[in-house]
Amino acid sequence: MGHDGVWIFGEQQRGRVLPVTWELLTRGRALADKRGTRLTAVVFGHQLDQGDLREAVERGADRVLALEAPPLETYLPEPYAACLMHLIREEKPEILLGAASSTGRALMPYVAIKANTGLTADCTELDIETQTGLLLQTRPAIGGNIMATIKTPVHRPQMATVRPHSTPQAPRVPGRAGEIVVRKAPPELLGSRVRRTGFRPAAEENAISEAPRVVCIGRGIKKGDHVPVARRLADTLDAALGGTRDVVDRGWLEYPAQIGLSGKTVTPRLYIGLGVSGTIQHLAGMQTAETIVAVNTDPDAMIFKVADFGIVGDLFEVVPALTRNLEDR
Repeated sequence: MGHDGVWIFGEQQRGRVLPVTWELLTRGRALADKRGTRLTAVVFGHQLDQGDLREAVERGADRVLALEAPPLETYLPEPYAACLMHLIREEKPEILLGAASSTGRALMPYVAIKANTGLTADCTELDIETQTGLLLQTRPAIGGNIMATIKTPVHRPQMATVRPHSTPQAPRVPGRAGEIVVRKAPPELLGSRVRRTGFRPAAEENAISEAPRVVCIGRGIKKGDHVPVARRLADTLDAALGGTRDVVDRGWLEYPAQIGLSGKTVTPRLYIGLGVSGTIQHLAGMQTAETIVAVNTDPDAMIFKVADFGIVGDLFEVVPALTRNLEDR
């Protein structure tokens, strides 16, 4: 039996499927359609919400394959990997996608090694090669200076992870037909040398990621003493303040505010870049924003290639004038 089918690994918390799963369905649906094959959403947990499993079908899955057991209620590497490998051996998917979340970044490489296959992490683009049907896995490389497209020509499944917030959620189509299979996980797969004793979320971990409006500063801000110029605009817009890697490396903002491949991915309704040049590394973290506004003195800055509105000018003239105008309103 050959390998067939596109799978996405969905995530859940307390039995409720997480939104990153709907983002993966967007990616998976496009690939499955190009391959002319079925899209399966795999979910592990305990007492999973049946409405959420139905929603996965409505958002594009042809089948939902769920394994349930009390030890699967929260992520533990060994039982999750054992269960996923059990399904891979049983059904032989051609493509397996996961989120580049804390769970996906731990689970997917572990499973790739167990399955003796390749994995491309933090992909920004996924496509199917017309001539071969291979999965094209594209991600920034060499510090974000080039875009590398990687293929897995021999081993299966072809595996990749995708940044959360880098893809719109798959739209819901009420009444869409699909299959939901819920099984009890085999007890022999549930052993673990790790025990979960508690969970403490990092303070404001998602402040930038979840913000509807983001003001981002780049090297064009020139020095840390100028950050308040941007912060005043952010406060006026009730926006989160973020920065590029250069800004964080210079200590002008803390690391949790970093936007880009090595920081957070943001999908706000409004993104305003101030003195941001637009390196590939940074664009990977913000180019899916709904509306992008850029202010830069260089008319050839890469940021203008993705911007909806561009202002070629000195941010120290533009931003105070814009802030005053907004405050007057």
